[in-house]
Amino acid sequence: MLIKNIIVLPHLKRHRPPLVCVYVYTVHLCVYIYVACFVGLTCQLVFCPPLSSLLLPPLSPPSSLLSQLDVWMEPIDLSTPVDIRVPFTSLQTVKAFLETEDIPYSVMIMDLQVMLDEEQDQMLSARAPAPRTTDDYDYSNYHDIADIYSFQDMLVAENPNLVSKIVIGQSYQGRTLIFSTGGTNRPGTWFAKKIVTDYGRDAALTAILDKMDIFLEIVTNPDVTMTVYFPQNCMWRKTRKPNPGSSCVGTDPNRNWDTESGSSGSPCSETYCGPESHSESEVKSIVDFVKSHGNLKAFMSIHSYSQMLLYPYGYTSTPCKDQSELHDLAMKAITDLASLYGTSYRCGSTINTIYQASGTTVDWTYNQGIKYSYTFKLRDTGRYGFILPANQILPTANEAWLALMAIMEHTKDNTN
Repeated sequence: MLIKNIIVLPHLKRHRPPLVCVYVYTVHLCVYIYVACFVGLTCQLVFCPPLSSLLLPPLSPPSSLLSQLDVWMEPIDLSTPVDIRVPFTSLQTVKAFLETEDIPYSVMIMDLQVMLDEEQDQMLSARAPAPRTTDDYDYSNYHDIADIYSFQDMLVAENPNLVSKIVIGQSYQGRTLIFSTGGTNRPGTWFAKKIVTDYGRDAALTAILDKMDIFLEIVTNPDVTMTVYFPQNCMWRKTRKPNPGSSCVGTDPNRNWDTESGSSGSPCSETYCGPESHSESEVKSIVDFVKSHGNLKAFMSIHSYSQMLLYPYGYTSTPCKDQSELHDLAMKAITDLASLYGTSYRCGSTINTIYQASGTTVDWTYNQGIKYSYTFKLRDTGRYGFILPANQILPTANEAWLALMAIMEHTKDNTN
């Protein structure tokens, strides 16, 4: 295995988790876009020791060593680079292993703590008085949960004939899970604003919206935005629901869907699948919403990072029955995306393009009969990983929008 990137950090977990959904729905046709977004840095890392980062490549370390690492970018095969965050206290052990096994490595992020601090400083310095309209909202910076909910309310108030809001459930800690014809954070709020702004102006988007409605769940995992109270876990990705019999908290919401088993059964794993399918209220609320509305035709899950567009399956190498069409559409989508800034994406089935994974969102939606089920992995390919600078939000949004439009237009033209 080519271990590409070791990111050395104290025992922190991913800070970029809230899952955001965009749903395009009508009685006859529905396109569903599910977006995992960045909520923005909401925690202090004042107790973290100095950090370093490394980047690595071939040969497979012992499974006991891998189990101690936070894998940002998982291995596809033995020749594929891997991005890994290593606790600072384990740095010498990891380096010794690499040198003993003659595995070359290089630095990905020299000091992750510095990057986290810089991002937080940028958010604080860019903090302006609360916007009074969505025109005043700063789409070029990360935002906390209060800002996102405020944006959603403003969008509804400003567009009462186009936008509405639906409460579909609550998170484990009791935070509201809401749908609206609106946006997502990082770049979702930009998507939302573009939808309401371009309706009636852009012919292609207007044609889509005349046939479909768009439902967006701004944040599907809102409890993780409260990691300000857990400064040692500012990169949390799981839910906040306790696991009976374990001191480790949470379930990976993208491994909790009812598809083939195979994800980690250890509550301490970053990809813990949960005690049973749909055990997490954040997932179950979406499942119930999808099933109650029915007749969905497309589903897109958007998160970070790797610059990929993936389609089912992740749990089996057997091609899905619509693979040829899904692949051709994915190729068109990433070609349209690249036309703006030249950003290169790869596409293919999850298991053949990135790694084997069970319990994932798009595998479940595809098995529910939603043909156009895709996972986007946005910028970048590892330079910043999950800590993408805010100045890349708008470029990421602009180019990703072109790919989304390609999929939505195809769905409109090829479904009843």
